[in-house]
Amino acid sequence: MRWTAALPGPSAATPVIVGERVFVTAAIEEAGVLLALCFDRKSGELLWEDEAGSGYQPGGEGSKTRRDPRSDYASPSPVSDGERVVFLFGNGDLVAYGLDGKRQWATNIQRAHGDFAFQWTFGASPTLWKGKLYLPVLQRDQPTDGSPVEKPIASFLLALDAQDGALVFKHERASPAHMESRESYATAIAHDAGAGKTELLVVGGDVLTSHDPESGAELWRWGTWNEGHREPWWRVVPSPVVGGDRVLVCAPKKAPVYALRLDGGESERLAWKSGGRDNPVSSDVPTPLFYDGRFFVLSDVERALSRVDPASGNVEWTIELPDRAPWEASPTGADGKVYCLSHAGLALVVDAKSGEILARAAMGDEDDESIRSSIAIAHGSLFLRTNDALYCIGG
Repeated sequence: MRWTAALPGPSAATPVIVGERVFVTAAIEEAGVLLALCFDRKSGELLWEDEAGSGYQPGGEGSKTRRDPRSDYASPSPVSDGERVVFLFGNGDLVAYGLDGKRQWATNIQRAHGDFAFQWTFGASPTLWKGKLYLPVLQRDQPTDGSPVEKPIASFLLALDAQDGALVFKHERASPAHMESRESYATAIAHDAGAGKTELLVVGGDVLTSHDPESGAELWRWGTWNEGHREPWWRVVPSPVVGGDRVLVCAPKKAPVYALRLDGGESERLAWKSGGRDNPVSSDVPTPLFYDGRFFVLSDVERALSRVDPASGNVEWTIELPDRAPWEASPTGADGKVYCLSHAGLALVVDAKSGEILARAAMGDEDDESIRSSIAIAHGSLFLRTNDALYCIGG
């Protein structure tokens, strides 16, 4: 243990390490405050903090830090391009800082583009890429508060200029899904396809779409895992994961995962899918990992971690996860190992080649629950957060 820093409140956001700084968020429910925090990477000293949340709440009532009991507004992870760091919160607050903590600009997505229509707290992390900040807002086409539908609510892909927050484009993203199946809590994934071709991959609404990062225009789409769009409750949480010439997409609630060819035509797009409902290769919440040429799928519904060949879909090993607490944080890979964290704060270190569990450590307090932040790795150290502490572990 190199150092431990106390945190003033919980968050599902993953710590972000930029040079000598570590950025995290926190929600303090009693005070109704959403915080952006920066710690020194080597010592754990708090360098700066700011009340980043504006307190915006549709209707002006209710908690300023959450809208449902399962999560809080501090769930999206911050992003940085090395010059600035941008924090997004689930109430739509989007705030950019210099690395020194000086605020550069701020906006609120709900105020600017209409109130969200999500069953649960909006939790997609923004994507900062080549000077633009991308955010998919894939929501249902009707209000969730029971008010009458005056007009359908659109889903859209948003791009802002990272320097000043100015709108670059707002592209409406249509979907054949209905009700909660239109909702996505996944992050847009930027992909360099080679030969000067780039694209943004966006999952939700029963389909995967590829978009031009300059205009937002749709390049291609694939789907669906919801035949006939009959299931109305299949929201999507895991982000798409690119590995080699494949992109992995997770259908929800014990449904299969799908590997798609990035260079294939519409009829040739699907490379393989995992087995049915009794197959451990499935994920409802965690985003899979691509590491050392393999996909690692952490199944929160089957309580298992599997190593999968991206070309064929063959499962090379599967291990059962210990601890009765849920496993919803996404796995991380480094140093030939896969690192996982349970809701109770049990940290697991798994050999990436053999699947052997090499180490486990109880990092949470005795009564901890809902620890959902992934373990971040940089400069030979692990950065792990629980509900009330940030740990740096390593040589």
